[in-house]
Amino acid sequence: MTVTLKDFYADWCGPCKTQDPILEDLEEDWGDVEFEKINVDEEQDVANEYQVRSLPTLIVENDDGIVERFVGVTQHDDLETALDQANA
Repeated sequence: MTVTLKDFYADWCGPCKTQDPILEDLEEDWGDVEFEKINVDEEQDVANEYQVRSLPTLIVENDDGIVERFVGVTQHDDLETALDQANA
């Protein structure tokens, strides 16, 4: 099963900068998960497709679709729980 964590962000977004180190840690621990950074200013069509209204928005999805959606800075443990669910 393919698991993806999509990080919707913008360069001007302060909370997005807070989110970055948390995602970098996760990426080291979860080698089998695909991490995608999506700049909403450059990829508005993708942001609209996922109905992103606030930043940062993190979406965990697998082959079945969206498993979890987080809005705002999300902690490591919450994201790990969602990744576990997506891998189940």
